[in-house]
Amino acid sequence: MERRRWLVAIILACLITTCVGRMLSSNEELMNKDNDENILYNSTLVQILLEYTAAVYTADLTALFTWTCERCTDMTEGFEVVEVIVDIKSCLQAYVGVARDLNSVIVVFRGTQENSIQNWIEDLYWKQLDLNYDEMPGAMVHHGFYAAYHNTTMRSGVLIGLQKTRELYGDMRITVVGHSMGGAMAAFCALDLKVNYGVDDVQLMTFGQPRIGNAIFSSYFKTHLPNAVRVTNGHDVVPHLPPYYPLFPHKTYHHFPTEVWIHNVGIGSLVYSAETICDQTGEDPSCSRSVLGNSVSDHLVYLGVDLQAETWRSCGIVTGSNMERYRIDVAGNLILLKDTIGPLLKPNAQMDISSS
Repeated sequence: MERRRWLVAIILACLITTCVGRMLSSNEELMNKDNDENILYNSTLVQILLEYTAAVYTADLTALFTWTCERCTDMTEGFEVVEVIVDIKSCLQAYVGVARDLNSVIVVFRGTQENSIQNWIEDLYWKQLDLNYDEMPGAMVHHGFYAAYHNTTMRSGVLIGLQKTRELYGDMRITVVGHSMGGAMAAFCALDLKVNYGVDDVQLMTFGQPRIGNAIFSSYFKTHLPNAVRVTNGHDVVPHLPPYYPLFPHKTYHHFPTEVWIHNVGIGSLVYSAETICDQTGEDPSCSRSVLGNSVSDHLVYLGVDLQAETWRSCGIVTGSNMERYRIDVAGNLILLKDTIGPLLKPNAQMDISSS
């Protein structure tokens, strides 16, 4: 019996040493890639950005806009919302604000608000690479992921919010985050800011994000956003979708790097949560691809933070009685924007948010 305990202890020690060593060496590699001013992966930052991501699922827009919602506390206390964006027709939601403790503008995209998340996940199996990405020959993406950001109120709304934060707070780093489908929109947003608006200091972190493009697109993405982080969790099903077929590299979806895989390590009751920083291929076979992606619950809860809608009704939002103060565009979409005078809406304004 005593010998068995010692054997278990030795195996566990080896696992811990291997995992921690992998994480430390990978983290040093990331830190050497750019200057110290960039936001790099660390566990505290993940927890903070998870709380910001959870807040975007708040249905009460007044509580979200005033940062008084139940999820707007703890590590995000003191956050100042500048804008809330809702595309009612496409059932999309995002917000923009300022986190003074991080010295960063935070842009957060909500995940899917379908009546059934199971149906949305099942649809991911059949999404095809069907749109040429104009900025890079041979790069392909799925039109639904691309259009959710580029062809809705999301893009123009985010640009309005970023322009307003610059007017109110000056130049700051921009951190873009999102969960699930919101992670796909966050990825296209960060790339858009970097490539089309010349924003140098932009950081991306997504949670449970699906694949959005092919290997050529992934390589192009990595060139422009080398410090992007995709956090995956255990057996979360969504990062495994749409499927990756290694035997058809030119015709299959391919994740961009860098993945950080949260997973349990240990034996029996000796289990702890590890965060492994994966390789630079985007499809590290020793990370989330090493397990079956078969868990919806792992998609909805990351590190104890609930990442899902308060209710699964169809694009349900709640607003206070003072909503007549805010402008609503002709399509019924809603942008709540803080201003020194009052809220305003500029749906077609040309934004200049590039660094001075």
